[in-house]
Amino acid sequence: MSTKRDIEVVNIVVSSSLEHDIPLEKMATTLSNTEYNPEQFPGLVIRIKEPKTSALIFSSGKIVCTGARSMEKVEECIKKIIKSLEKINVKITIKPEVTVQNIVASGSVGMDLNLNSLAMKLENTEYEPEQFPGLVYKVNVKDENNKVFKATFLLFTNGKVVCTGTKSEDNVHRALDKLIINLKKVS
Repeated sequence: MSTKRDIEVVNIVVSSSLEHDIPLEKMATTLSNTEYNPEQFPGLVIRIKEPKTSALIFSSGKIVCTGARSMEKVEECIKKIIKSLEKINVKITIKPEVTVQNIVASGSVGMDLNLNSLAMKLENTEYEPEQFPGLVYKVNVKDENNKVFKATFLLFTNGKVVCTGTKSEDNVHRALDKLIINLKKVS
């Protein structure tokens, strides 16, 4: 059985620190692309049009950036945040270190899937079609250093998949390969 595998990164979530206190109140009143409601949440949300990303910024200088589809776009997002801070006279002199927290990818395994059958034949699955049309499948995968990581897939009957829990694009592909091997074993 040959499968057409195609998967692409749709969201990279990263954390970083600007190593500088950030005046969130001042940012919120000065910059139009921000939302800040400290009674409900301690972080400020900044939305960036290009690349289309959002970030949470905390007064400690910690940031969480989401929405980028590549590491280059992550870097662009952080540069734009730093540029926005310059408008309110906050100078960031370091190049912030970025830690990938999660990568979400979506694609297809190129074949229809019988989710009822997979739920019975594969281990580590959750499938409740009355509540959600997809099957959740957790799989252990080895990275390039032979270290095990856990990837979580949403599988749909049309062969579409969403992968989450990886921290590199290489690991997204390793997880997809493992998924396809496991699907072939039980079909």
